[in-house]
Amino acid sequence: MSATVAVATCSVADIDSDQPILLDALERAGVTAFAHAWDDASVQWDQFDLVVLRSTWDYATRREEFLSWARQIPRLHNPFDVIERNSDKHYLADLDRLGTRVIATEFFDVGEEPRWPEGHFVVKPSVGAGSFDADRYGANDHRAALEHVKRLHARGRDVMVQPYVHSIDREGETALIFIDGQFVHAMNKGPMLNVAESDRDVLFRREQMRAITVDNNVIEFAEGALHAVGGSNLLYARVDVVNDNGWAVMEIELTEPSLFLGFRPEAADQLASAIVRRVAQ
Repeated sequence: MSATVAVATCSVADIDSDQPILLDALERAGVTAFAHAWDDASVQWDQFDLVVLRSTWDYATRREEFLSWARQIPRLHNPFDVIERNSDKHYLADLDRLGTRVIATEFFDVGEEPRWPEGHFVVKPSVGAGSFDADRYGANDHRAALEHVKRLHARGRDVMVQPYVHSIDREGETALIFIDGQFVHAMNKGPMLNVAESDRDVLFRREQMRAITVDNNVIEFAEGALHAVGGSNLLYARVDVVNDNGWAVMEIELTEPSLFLGFRPEAADQLASAIVRRVAQ
């Protein structure tokens, strides 16, 4: 079929290792595809048959601007209503209320005084990408953690506090990738908060990743979490889980997750086929 698709990214060059793999797969599928930064005012987004949201990783401090842009894209995947809900991690509280096990999380919006869990804990913004602006603190580091919260609040950013899950140091996190509602592969992500933020560069992040095989019980848990948030039939999804005396959701990434296509080349063709199906709808 003849179709044109835009892959929405950000202006940072070569930030997304998935991007060239996806563009090649779309070309094999007979789709003319272009990568454009989401905030490039010169792009006429309505000229495309579909806009696929991918590595828009600079939106965290500009969420309202980002949502204003996404709201105007008529054929966006994942769609705007999903992006609006999922781009703020307050959705974890909703997921918890729906009965899905999540990492214990408290939210402290701008102006609210934080409370600290016992032991080591993590402070991060409720709107964020990767581990940026996140940090781990020891049981006696309350003063430093409070300064972190104050810095985020001063920039208008709500905050979330979670106990640090120590199994991450031993086992890492498990990321389960879904395309068109179907599980395709899983990755192990090593600990990200065991080094200073300035050292969490692209190379460090890639070195923390490896493909793994997971048991059906993990897949079923992730599928249940996706179903709870209405994400079972989306173009793509990633469910990050950790072993915290049983599986628990760390995040459900429906906005702009890395899909680690380089670790499973056929996944790119699966994603391209799913995009073609949506163009035809």
